Amino acid sequence: MAPHLTVVIPVYNEESIIASAAEELRQGLDARGLDYEIIFAENGSRDATPAILEALCANNPRLRWFHSETPNYGVALKAGILKARGTYVVCDEIDLCDLTFYDAALPRLERGESDMVVGSKAAKGASDQRPLIRRAATRVHNKLLRVALGFQGTDTHGLKAFRREALLPVIQKCVVDMDVFASEFVIRAWREGLRVMEIPIQLHEKRQPSIHLFKRVPNVLKNVGKLFYVIRVRGT
Repeated sequence: MAPHLTVVIPVYNEESIIASAAEELRQGLDARGLDYEIIFAENGSRDATPAILEALCANNPRLRWFHSETPNYGVALKAGILKARGTYVVCDEIDLCDLTFYDAALPRLERGESDMVVGSKAAKGASDQRPLIRRAATRVHNKLLRVALGFQGTDTHGLKAFRREALLPVIQKCVVDMDVFASEFVIRAWREGLRVMEIPIQLHEKRQPSIHLFKRVPNVLKNVGKLFYVIRVRGT
């Protein structure tokens, strides 16, 4: 039978934290009495991450994983969502796994108050403990999305929870990859009139990012430009 909740987590070269983070998340979900599955969307790892995931999933039927050859956060996240079976889906990050977000987001979905809940690093009441340069990059990215695409929220990347049935048609329309896929997903949900709610989160990462910030910039600009053309010019 399909579980109540699917958690989708993209992973790339996470051998140092994957086992401990997975166990912490599993214990937290068990303690809450949730019927769940966790899908690890491993993409392009060149360390021991795949071997660790194979062992973890072999020992726990609630855990699943799949491999993509090329490192691509967006492609991996989209594939994981499409493989999800739960009524509700949480898109999490291996360096976060913040169960307080689950506690706040899932009841809102279950009560029918929202179709998607976004954990915002920039909303009033949020606490973002990342370095200043990364906090500034988030503000710049969100400003770019507001100017180029008319986005009215405060954050698109990171923790998200949603009703799978309501959001699957939106996923099918998404056209970009890498980091900007997460932004397109939220923006399309909002533009199509779905009920998108933001809640503030307390962000404290467990390790430094696996991909350097400045290496992401060319792909971000390219994909935002593509979205501008597809959404604002072609209207699709």
